[in-house]
Amino acid sequence: MANDVSGLPHGDSAGTILGHPKGLFVLFFAEMWERFSYYGMRALLIFYLTKHWLFSDSESGVIYGAYTALVYIAPVVGGYLADKALGQRKAVLFGAVLLTLGHFFMAFEGSPGAGNENNPIIFVFWLALALIIVGSGFLKANISVMVGQLYPRTDVRRDGAYTIFYMGINIGAAAGSLLCGFIGETYGWAYGFGLAGIGMLAGLVVFIWGKPLLLGRGEPPRLLGKTTELGVYGLGLLFVALCWVAIQYQDAVGIFLGTFGAALVCYVLSIAIFQLPYGRYSAAPKAALLSYVLLSVVLAVSMFFVSQGEGYESWQLPATIGFGGVVTIMILQMIAKTDHDRDRIVSAMFLIIVSIIFWALFEQAGSSLNLFTDRHVDRGGVPASTFQSINAIYIILLAPVFAITWQFLGRRGMEPSTPMKFGLGVIQVGLGFLVLVWGAQSVGVDVPTPVIFIFLIYLLHTTGELCLSPVGLSAMNRLAPVQIASLIMGTWFFASATGNFAAGLIAAATGAEGSGEEAGKQVVLDVYSSVGWYAVAVGVAVIVVSPFVKKLMHLDTLADDDVGDDLEGQSEGPGEPQGAGIHPTTRPTH
Repeated sequence: MANDVSGLPHGDSAGTILGHPKGLFVLFFAEMWERFSYYGMRALLIFYLTKHWLFSDSESGVIYGAYTALVYIAPVVGGYLADKALGQRKAVLFGAVLLTLGHFFMAFEGSPGAGNENNPIIFVFWLALALIIVGSGFLKANISVMVGQLYPRTDVRRDGAYTIFYMGINIGAAAGSLLCGFIGETYGWAYGFGLAGIGMLAGLVVFIWGKPLLLGRGEPPRLLGKTTELGVYGLGLLFVALCWVAIQYQDAVGIFLGTFGAALVCYVLSIAIFQLPYGRYSAAPKAALLSYVLLSVVLAVSMFFVSQGEGYESWQLPATIGFGGVVTIMILQMIAKTDHDRDRIVSAMFLIIVSIIFWALFEQAGSSLNLFTDRHVDRGGVPASTFQSINAIYIILLAPVFAITWQFLGRRGMEPSTPMKFGLGVIQVGLGFLVLVWGAQSVGVDVPTPVIFIFLIYLLHTTGELCLSPVGLSAMNRLAPVQIASLIMGTWFFASATGNFAAGLIAAATGAEGSGEEAGKQVVLDVYSSVGWYAVAVGVAVIVVSPFVKKLMHLDTLADDDVGDDLEGQSEGPGEPQGAGIHPTTRPTH
């Protein structure tokens, strides 16, 4: 039996289940329970904000958006610290402990009411959210990487392993939404959140118990001293403190996303436009490079003010000038010099920007759509939060169908290109809203909307997700040059965070004319109609330009120079765009 560099056997000396190492099922159950707790809490969160703490719809939408955005940013920290010091196993363990604490803290309700500033339990609530954010960052950034580490790179069982793991994700998500949602709305918030905490504790116990079955995978990259290890945990707790502050000041999250996002995109494009084609920045055209830097600074600084909203409208013009200048220089450089790696990065950035629009609409599920289902849908007495399980159930049913369909079309040369799939995904998420609006208006705004239209909007959103999320992860992996693979993947996840925060702003708009139950059904339908038509128009535009974007991908010259270039864990599955982590390993460890 062959050994890897650590002296551990490639095989499964601990035995197998269904032909796979037992360690896979340790990770399966740990992740299943983590998703059970996360989606169970997510199903209840918007109701907890509006019904218990009595935040307005607008306030609740922004809080929800800031929370989910931070959940997408956290893997930057969790993945980086695991790569540099902790290793994946200890990072997952630390994340699981934080998550367990966070979910149990959610069970402390305090007295309800709008005077939150006088209720000290509200600070416990913010702490619970901060612990869940950072815990997710450490766990989700690394557990899927460990799945890949159980197999040699050429092992034919790898795809099957990720399929099994991915099913655990969606089983946990569906069960958590159903059980925690039902119990929380029926018997009390503390019981629903407490059940989510019990689920996370179960995942933690399984992970600790199953350590011997992991075959030594995910251990620290080098000998880890106790002082260093404690220091890393200290940094994690410091990040909890930062998130505790950030979740209370949601505007700061938006400013950070707008400013840092603009700077990140400009930085990635500078590598693509000037460093890769010319070998180094110093060899690039001086005038073009200097102009690009100045325009990038103008764009980033302008976005700092634009992101602050009202009162800073005058900064929109310099932001437009900065953006237009950056794009103009990029186009001129693409005309002046041929470089396939640069073109692929540009196509990846195009897909990343499209994904922001998709996630901004898709993530209405846990916020405004959840409230709409609760207030304006004929549910037959079924708690609204349980409808959060529909997406996960649809994924379990439809993901194999999509995989088979893509393979079937691919063998016949008929498979849509990646940018075309993105366009189809955005169109479907828009159509979902339009179908709901049509269904609500067809029976009359003053009549409860038939529940079938909730099933239809989730169906269209799920098929759109299957066209975009797993396809996007694969595209980032294929298009990114190995030297900046993690940077491109990080930009993809950062875009997901931006989309989630934008989702909070859209959700806030649905409650703009009132707070709590006072928000009118027609207001929501008007917002959904607007975003639905915009999404369809954007999706059609993406399909129109998809041949050009596909050409920029230069698939005909794409080659595997090194079998180890693939990002481990990138194929975790749809619905978990943050799942693979920001800094996964890019070399085989076996």
